[in-house]
Amino acid sequence: MSHKRGLFISVEGIEGVGKSTNIEFIENYLRQTGQSLLVTREPGGTEIAEQIRDLLLSHHNEPLCEEAELLLVFAARAQHLNLSILPALDRGDWVLCDRFTDATYAYQGAGRNLSVDMIAQLEIMVQGQLRPDLTLVLDVPVEVGLSRVRKRGQADRFESEKAEFFERVRQGYLRSVADEPERCVVIDANQTLADVQRDIKVLLDQKLSARGVV
Repeated sequence: MSHKRGLFISVEGIEGVGKSTNIEFIENYLRQTGQSLLVTREPGGTEIAEQIRDLLLSHHNEPLCEEAELLLVFAARAQHLNLSILPALDRGDWVLCDRFTDATYAYQGAGRNLSVDMIAQLEIMVQGQLRPDLTLVLDVPVEVGLSRVRKRGQADRFESEKAEFFERVRQGYLRSVADEPERCVVIDANQTLADVQRDIKVLLDQKLSARGVV
């Protein structure tokens, strides 16, 4: 018996926007509707990709150059796609991913000032035409996000960047929304959590309805 390809949802945003809390909300809501669901993250999602994640997030005595950072991100993504995401979608499972390639355009493109054309070439090489079906960009002012991060304690290599870096990243995300409004939707994550999740639920219900689920 044939089945529909699964739906691919990614959740994006700078540090401190509340991704973890809202991904948990999305996971619980989708499972309540009977969806078979893979919840995963980038970088990461497989044993090797998680080891690359550790390389990317850890502080090192040796500086990690921007090009090496970009290549590591896509190396982890290739492993993640081939061993985890694509098999799940082919089974008909939905995939909920904490960040995907929009993060690369935001962090390594806008944040690190790397060539968008170079990122696009790697994107095609690693994932072909695959893109998320829905990308939720949780958005808060940079100072709000960073104040939340500081309350967590020890900062990783990315969290240690200056506010100017995160402002470029935030603007990179907003450009993605402007470029692909059918796929990317901004969620005002500076609202109350209840209001944020209300807005998320509206978008999820649209996707569920299109699939004949609700």
